This record gives sequence, C-alpha cells and structure tokens, in this order.
Amino acid sequence: MKENLENVPFLVAQGGSLNGQRWAIRDQLLIGRDEQCDIVIPERQVSRHHARLTRTAQGTFLEDLASKNGTHVNGVLIAQPTLLQDGDSIQIALAQVFYYLSSEATLPLEEPSVLSSAANQALRLDKRSRRVWIRDQEILPPLSPPQYTLLEMLYENPDQVIPRSALIEAIWGEKEAVLVSEQALDALIRRLRQRIAEVDPLHNYIQTVRGHGLRLNNPAA
Repeated sequence: MKENLENVPFLVAQGGSLNGQRWAIRDQLLIGRDEQCDIVIPERQVSRHHARLTRTAQGTFLEDLASKNGTHVNGVLIAQPTLLQDGDSIQIALAQVFYYLSSEATLPLEEPSVLSSAANQALRLDKRSRRVWIRDQEILPPLSPPQYTLLEMLYENPDQVIPRSALIEAIWGEKEAVLVSEQALDALIRRLRQRIAEVDPLHNYIQTVRGHGLRLNNPAA
C-alpha cells in the first residue's frame, strides 16, 4: 500500500541547475556529485557524497558527510545531524539551495507545462520544473540532470532516431564529449531505463536502433 504523499516531507530546489525539482523523503536521500546519488548536483564544489537526509519517527535529519565545502541550514554551517523544521533552507556548498517542506500540503500548486505534441501520450515532461510523469504517476525521486537531459532530447524528437554521438554531446557538452566513453553512455541509458521501469515495467520506452542510435517509443496514454 502506497503512503499518502500528503504526509511525506519534501525537498524542493530553488535556483541552480535543479531549480523547481522536488523529492519526496520517504526514507533516505543522498545528495552529492556522484551519479549514483539520489539527488545529483553536477558541480565540482559539491563532494561526491555531500549530505544525507534521513526520515525518522522524530522527524527529518540532515547530516553533512564530511564534505569539503560544507552544508548550511538557514545560513548556519552544520557539523552534527540537524533536525529540520518546515520551511528551512538548505545550502549545499555554494552550488544549490533547497527548501524543506514537512508535507505535500505546503507545496505551491502548479500545473504541468508539457509539450503539446505529447500531451496525450503516456510519458510526459514538464520542462520548466524537469518533472516526469508516466501514465499520471510522477517519477520520484526526480531524474538526475544527465538522465533528464537524455530523456528530454528523445522526447523533443518524437519518432526520430537520435545518434549516440548527438546524445553524448547534449549530455556532457561539446568540449567534454570527446572524453566520454560509449560505456558511460550505456550506463546512463541503463539507469534511465531502470528508473522508468520502476513506474511502468511493461513498456520499453527507450529503444535501441542498432548502428544508428536511440528513439523514444511513447505510446498513447
């Protein structure tokens, strides 16, 4: 039985590369630069494993994981696990600010601004907040920035096969693209497929066209 989201605390990003994204805190959320973190902040000043949020019977605690550039709550550098209060601001190094909300009831109301070409399809994106829904169920925690960029490029080019080289350049940038291995892209694709399958395991949304690239198979809702 799924937990009522109205009783689940949330983290909402303000500004930075994650602006508008939100994460439900059901158990633990690991924040850092590493691709395997629950919340990925792709900035050098952020440690690979920077901070951790843990939900307990007493409330939600934020812990700095001996990061190089520190974690602040309401402008104060923390050294010990800190119990969060509704509306607290969290700053990770100088890279990203989040707000802690004690339940979904305190989240601002908003309507998803999906692309009109895919409004009636199973998978939908809100480009403004970088949120993703599959058959009206949101993917939570949200996709990491590289995962989202990959999905968005396929989403914006329906029924087209996107070459792997174009995907690498879009995700890692033109200068870094020459240093990115095929294995790195394969790992990213595999993880994105896993995240999508957590919501809809019965449909293969990301299809490989051998010798050419990838395409999005986005069925009708």
